[in-house]
Amino acid sequence: MFHAWLLDKPDGVFRAEIRELDDSRLPPGDVLVQVQHSSVNYKDALALTDRAPVVRSWPMVPGIDGAGVVLQSRHPQWKAGDRWILDGWGVGETHWGCLAERASLRGDWLVPLPEAFDTRQAMILGTAGYTAMLCVQAIAAHGARPEHGEVLVTGATGGVGSVAVALLARRGWKVAAVTGKPQHAQYLRELGASEVLPRQGFSEPGRPLQKERWAAVVDTAGSHVLANACAQTRWGGVVTACGLAQGMDFPASVAPFILRNVTLAGIDSVMQPQPARRAAWAALAQEIDAGQLERMAHDLRLEQALEAAQALMQGSWQGRAVVAVA
Repeated sequence: MFHAWLLDKPDGVFRAEIRELDDSRLPPGDVLVQVQHSSVNYKDALALTDRAPVVRSWPMVPGIDGAGVVLQSRHPQWKAGDRWILDGWGVGETHWGCLAERASLRGDWLVPLPEAFDTRQAMILGTAGYTAMLCVQAIAAHGARPEHGEVLVTGATGGVGSVAVALLARRGWKVAAVTGKPQHAQYLRELGASEVLPRQGFSEPGRPLQKERWAAVVDTAGSHVLANACAQTRWGGVVTACGLAQGMDFPASVAPFILRNVTLAGIDSVMQPQPARRAAWAALAQEIDAGQLERMAHDLRLEQALEAAQALMQGSWQGRAVVAVA
């Protein structure tokens, strides 16, 4: 038996509750794991509050992130006692996830836990940190460097934004952080932001081309925020788009791309192949500062996950919600 958040919709009525479940209810998988830590991400918050159709199969155990220890394995690359990380692959959407004491997973989805991290530190990062690193790597791969100018990070107090600010500052970038929470400006400066900008300057419709400023952008918002960021990006700059906190729309023009040679790079963390995942986690192990991790962390018990999800949906959360499962 194990405890898990279980989401269900019998007769169309949504329920989210912690249940004690029998191992026999676990879905098929070639690796049985103990989950030691998980986290609450934006997608988890949508699922736990039923605010969007994230869950594709009912009932569902949410939790797109997890880290822990292998209990049993039929997969050739994994054995009992191995430490692992999981991010994405549709877990928590179409396959039972990691807001549970146990999970049955596919070994092909797992990444070895870097020695630099314990499972709690790995989940302070989680999908947010891994996605932030994918953005930072894409910026570098497209040739943008700190000497070219400033970098903009939108949604900076969120999980992806927080890690992106810390990583980019460590790489020598002058970071401008956009937030709708001015009360958290000091938090962003402690992570490495040189300047904190109000969200209001980005969240409304703007001109297709605006004054050039940014050599690179990490955008977690989409919609008008992304459109304005592109319109302000300098010639040859790189914009990475990884989120839709403001919306899925993109009310922009082609002007920045054909008149300023701006690159818009989409970042998907869910289906990244294993080599990219392992490279991102290896880079995180080398570059992230343990003190910065602690600034981002809010430690929760399993039963507090719904409370964190509600705060995320209300826009009042800052940093990372780390869930101690076992």
